[in-house]
Amino acid sequence: MNAPVWHGVHVATALPFNEDLSVDYDGYAEHVRFLAEGGCDGVCPNGSLGEYQTLTDDERARVVRTAIEAAPDGFHVMPGVAAYGAAEARRWAEQAAEAGAASVLLLPPNAYRADRQAVVGHYREVARAGLPVVAYNNPLDTKVDLTPDLLAELHQEGLIVAVKEFTGDVRRAYELSERAPGLDLLIGSDDVLLELGIAGAVGWIAGYPNMIPRSTVELYRLATSGDLDKALPVYRDLHPLLRWDSKTEFVQSIKLSMDLAGRKGGVCRPPRTALPSELAARITRDTREVLAKGYR
Repeated sequence: MNAPVWHGVHVATALPFNEDLSVDYDGYAEHVRFLAEGGCDGVCPNGSLGEYQTLTDDERARVVRTAIEAAPDGFHVMPGVAAYGAAEARRWAEQAAEAGAASVLLLPPNAYRADRQAVVGHYREVARAGLPVVAYNNPLDTKVDLTPDLLAELHQEGLIVAVKEFTGDVRRAYELSERAPGLDLLIGSDDVLLELGIAGAVGWIAGYPNMIPRSTVELYRLATSGDLDKALPVYRDLHPLLRWDSKTEFVQSIKLSMDLAGRKGGVCRPPRTALPSELAARITRDTREVLAKGYR
């Protein structure tokens, strides 16, 4: 029996730009194929790492189509469909469905600190598009916390199939399994991969596989299979990089590491700016140390 399409390692893809800051669609398609060849199970275009907030509607739609056209058989695409309004988020989910996506990733309302009723209504509207919805819990940025009891309510109504858990609070995994035993837990932050892997996660929406897919996918397999003797040394080696996935500068950091690994990370669109020199030097040093140990 095949696993649900939202299981496994889905990479929140960085988006390459040309020198004039237009989207490099050919480069993005090549990157999707690279991740598939590296053992990943799918990609999540138009997430925060993909700088979706800076894209026009046409660019955002074309990024989804590009990912789906580049994806080989069995490689799944889970577009981010976040938007300020529920109706707009539903339209992005419908666009994803029309393009051939297998599922979608949805933040709660993030234009203001939405109350429980607004959050449920938001997910109810997007679920009408017909694709499986993975909730994205990132209260650090959205100021809306999808607590275990709220997630249980969303799941019991049939609005969500899984949650990308980004709070960093690994204790939630156990409460969530008690309140909503049928809701799938997906690792949402690279620097709690091991902790949530042994707590029962069945997927990882990931940042640093953009740079080293093979090694990070292997780490995920070790962590979720309980092989801690092999997983822990690798996790220690990679953690100096993995922790940047939960920092404010995560987009620039991951793109810099990609550049150093021979991938096209490149520049970000404003308002993101280049990393301060001291920070860039630190990430450069840590990336080179990881590469020198043979991680790929």
